[in-house]
Amino acid sequence: MAYDVLVIGSGPGGYVAAIRAAQLGFKTAIIEKESLGGVCLNWGCIPTKALLKSAQVMEYINHAKDYGIEASGTHNFEAVIKRSRGVADKMSKGVQFLMRKNKIDVILGFGRIKSKAQVEVTKADGTKETIEAKHIIIATGGRSRELPSLKQDGKKVIGYREAMSLPQQPKSMIVVGSGAIGVEFAYFYNSIGTKVTIVEFLPRIVPVEDEDISKELEKQYKKKGIDIMTNANVESLDTSGAGVKAKVKTATGDITLEADIVLSAVGVSANIEGIGLEENGIKTDKGRIVVDKFYQTSVPGIYAIGDCVPGQALAHVASKEGIICVENIGYAEKKYHHQPESLDYGNVPGCTYCVPEIASVGFTEKSAKDAGYEIKVGKFPLSASGKASAAGATEGFIKVIFDAKYGEWLGTHMIGYNVTELIAETVVARKLETTYHEVLNSIHPHPTISESIKDAIEVAYGEAIHI
Repeated sequence: MAYDVLVIGSGPGGYVAAIRAAQLGFKTAIIEKESLGGVCLNWGCIPTKALLKSAQVMEYINHAKDYGIEASGTHNFEAVIKRSRGVADKMSKGVQFLMRKNKIDVILGFGRIKSKAQVEVTKADGTKETIEAKHIIIATGGRSRELPSLKQDGKKVIGYREAMSLPQQPKSMIVVGSGAIGVEFAYFYNSIGTKVTIVEFLPRIVPVEDEDISKELEKQYKKKGIDIMTNANVESLDTSGAGVKAKVKTATGDITLEADIVLSAVGVSANIEGIGLEENGIKTDKGRIVVDKFYQTSVPGIYAIGDCVPGQALAHVASKEGIICVENIGYAEKKYHHQPESLDYGNVPGCTYCVPEIASVGFTEKSAKDAGYEIKVGKFPLSASGKASAAGATEGFIKVIFDAKYGEWLGTHMIGYNVTELIAETVVARKLETTYHEVLNSIHPHPTISESIKDAIEVAYGEAIHI
């Protein structure tokens, strides 16, 4: 069997790359060892959002009186998990449909690069098949990172995958790490009644976000009853008893925390083992595959995208990398009319789907100052938003950062109701090199949360109307 483009891995990077290749007229196949859609559709982005929606509904019921409604209810943990798995299964079947629609061959098994033009596929029954391809794209994704002091056993010490399919709800949980995965699961389990403690090694939670965002989320989480320990490190775990005992080093000394389960959410490791990198001279650095701006590895004809290369480990990043990679191949093969732009990693939006939601893009206030910018900062509280008040969700704010000299939009940082749906405005505006003046002269609909972006810009330039 021979193909123009062969993709190893069917996550949001791999399957998107395969579809774009097929659209450009390449004979395309995709290799997948488990389920189409990869981690994102099956065990990450999609099913976690289904769990978070169930938690949000539970919160609505618990606060129904705030909306003038008499309601009460209990939750069925098994049914919540079942709904999440159903949503994931539906999305995976959607990818199956897209493969058929675009005439992409799906080869089930584990792919290992045999040479620059061959991939050996080991099937579930142990049989092997060699596939030939002119262009090979590695899109093998990532997995939950393991630390020596946090070895996962899948039962008492778990990663995100097990957290989505526990057989029963734990009464207590320690979440180690407070990035997007950690705080999302902390919100979910806290909302359905699990006692949650977050342990974060760095000085603040969601440490990649603007400092004001971290402070606001910590304040809101403490209101919900989530315990938060920062500047803290889990040094060892004792799983010999009924639950888990965690020895935690803090600035004031060692303490022992006890819980039913420990969730390790300390990052992502790339899936690059056993796929033939070393044997074929494909360079790696710090556990990731080295690529150029169009995702070619050190071996011509072999490419890599997504979580297995340097950059943000985000589904939408992987998808865009896949498109750029394939379009550049198409350009070289005269199947695409121009060379694609390389990806601007400084304009990648990040979203965290806890409640309140977090969305951000561009410079933080600190990074803008560190880069030498003289800045104007505007911050609009959602307590002043009519739509947020009507929704009963006035927690949080929208913060914008502009270059004082030229009016360039440097960054936006939001925490609050539905803000993940708003961040694209900043991404597009920054891409178009829009200034504050143009945004202020664009009408935002009322009442919406989106108009709070305009309100924040008005604050930055001393023209605030609504506060």
